[in-house]
Amino acid sequence: MNYRCMECGKESFDSRRPPFRCDCQGLLDVVHHNLSDVDADRLKHVFDSRLGERGTPFSGGVWRYKELIHPELPIDQIVTKYEGNTGLYESESLTSYAGVRKLWIKAQSENPSGSFKDNGMTVAVSHGRWLGYDNFACTSTGNTSSSMAMYAALSGSKSTVFLPSHGVSRNKALQTEAYGARLIRTEGGYDDGIRFLERHADEFGLYVCNSINPLRVEGQKSIAFELAHQLGWTLPDWLVVPGGALSNASAIGKGLLELHRTGFIDSVPRIAIVQAEGASPFHRMVAAKERSLIPEPRPATVASALNIGHPPNWPKAMRYVIEQSDGITVSVTDNEILEAKNRIDRSGIGCEPASAASLAGLRRLVSAGDVGPDETAACILTGNLLKDTDAIARSLKHEKRHGPDDVVPPIPLTPDVVRAML
Repeated sequence: MNYRCMECGKESFDSRRPPFRCDCQGLLDVVHHNLSDVDADRLKHVFDSRLGERGTPFSGGVWRYKELIHPELPIDQIVTKYEGNTGLYESESLTSYAGVRKLWIKAQSENPSGSFKDNGMTVAVSHGRWLGYDNFACTSTGNTSSSMAMYAALSGSKSTVFLPSHGVSRNKALQTEAYGARLIRTEGGYDDGIRFLERHADEFGLYVCNSINPLRVEGQKSIAFELAHQLGWTLPDWLVVPGGALSNASAIGKGLLELHRTGFIDSVPRIAIVQAEGASPFHRMVAAKERSLIPEPRPATVASALNIGHPPNWPKAMRYVIEQSDGITVSVTDNEILEAKNRIDRSGIGCEPASAASLAGLRRLVSAGDVGPDETAACILTGNLLKDTDAIARSLKHEKRHGPDDVVPPIPLTPDVVRAML
């Protein structure tokens, strides 16, 4: 395992402790030089055998695929809550709503901290622990921080979180604090926090767990691996992914390409990245056929996890999704997101708004003719329903947020009154 700069191609970095950026300021990416030696048939049997394991790192849906994620990491350094193993659902109502022939919903929202971030965070924290760090740090719109704080606590380490003072779900902030993180509420947004950590993390002895850390992307590849495994190594025509920092889209694109290169799958499905209209700099860049991203200075969307104006992983998403996987992008309105969220919630699966962007985006792509009605798709749900309870009220068109102090007028408990309400 080595590291390569996404911009200049330089590959001479410390294999255990590389910087997050090259001298040219390009992001680093993990390179597995042994992929050409992978025996896919043998590893399929290995992965199958681990499905029945209990109480080992291989019990989860990330480290089950260790040989393709971080083969060098000592097993005794792994910090895990058996993440992954998330549900794959089919819903007639959601399939009809999207307008495709067949639809699967991959609920990464069922992870231990309630979001897809766990798939990458278990790898980032485990690697940092291997390096000897005891204080993990991130800037966050909420899901990254709660995941990092959980794994740091699990490993007996400290965690420091730079959280924007606005636009973060109260539920996510409370979850992060509950795991014991030191919360620093900042005047700037997510992008300001990333810049601060890149400049100052070393002087404070912090190990950065944002997606500029290439190990995060390696862990999130497991989402593609587990989905392919669940479907018998035959994937749908499309994978639809919400796009905020773009680490997930990058990871899934990279993971699919590696599965194809090593012979696990026969073809690579197309990927659609969905951004919210109020925070869609990557979609605008792709739609305009530009080669560089112009940040959105004031991102604003009801989907707080997508409220990122300068996604750090856009070069990886450009390479692995747009250029090498024939992927596309789309943006959707907040109203479309909330409508799709309502549909997902009523299906019994449930999700936070950012997750619902995947279904909203698929529906729009079908309507525009970019995805055919006879094609198949899988939507990735990234966050749990309870990550943002304010959004539940919005999606149900409540006039105000219901809290524990709200008093709902009682009704007389008589058959006539109940019958009238039903």
